Amino acid sequence: MHRRSTEEWIRLSLRTPGILIFGMVMAPCGWVLDLTATVAPNWRTLHEIPDTPPDQFVQQGIWDICRTTTVSTRPDCNLEDSTYFGNEIIRVAQGLMVASLIVTLIGLAVAIPGVRCWKDRPNWIVAGLGGLLIFLSGVMTIIPIAWYTHILPNITTKSPLVDVRVGYCIILGYIGGIFEVLGGVVMFIGICRCCGGKNRGESRVEEVMGTRFSHQKPPPRLVNVPSLSRPRTSDNSSVPYSKDSIDDDVSFPRAKSPAGRSGNTSYGGRPYDADL
Repeated sequence: MHRRSTEEWIRLSLRTPGILIFGMVMAPCGWVLDLTATVAPNWRTLHEIPDTPPDQFVQQGIWDICRTTTVSTRPDCNLEDSTYFGNEIIRVAQGLMVASLIVTLIGLAVAIPGVRCWKDRPNWIVAGLGGLLIFLSGVMTIIPIAWYTHILPNITTKSPLVDVRVGYCIILGYIGGIFEVLGGVVMFIGICRCCGGKNRGESRVEEVMGTRFSHQKPPPRLVNVPSLSRPRTSDNSSVPYSKDSIDDDVSFPRAKSPAGRSGNTSYGGRPYDADL
């Protein structure tokens, strides 16, 4: 099957494609949420701990553990709990969350030169590779978050009788990972020219040319206008009628022209008005 060359496609607009804008917005938002989920000590909370006040609870993250109360605004952090940090999920989550943050930054650094910011056309290969890295970073975020949520009640603690609840870092991690997965996938599909090139804002050259010619107005029809010129008389007059025809066409009486005077001047009659 004949493979179409890149010269047979054309972009009707030089604006940055929407799929690249979507990916470049979603990836930084996901990275900020993942960073918060990584450093904040609230992957889960422990309530109703024995031998503690009822309003006191413990917040556990993957790097730190804090103790606080419902009325306190300054938690007591840097608590030691070798039993909690000895779980396998904690070591896996630490490595994958840090790796996810680094891979997201690398993906953005790769994708930025491919996006049309200072050039007329985007580099789809470079932008797609950046989207692939962003997609992988989102997967690396979702894996430890989902694993931690699955074994949340089974993670060993010093006291097995406590009330275990989900922390806000789990919610932020899920949202950030989904943002990065969606942004990376949308940017990566720009490599392939699917959906007739609509995903890249492109159209085939023959389609563009055919549509352009079909919308052109038909040429105006020529109309033969009869000539208004009439034959002139032999005396080169600008009036298309002869002098005799004008005399015949007069409908009112005209004064008679005075007769030529003879040499006899003894005529004593009264002159007429026409003679005046």
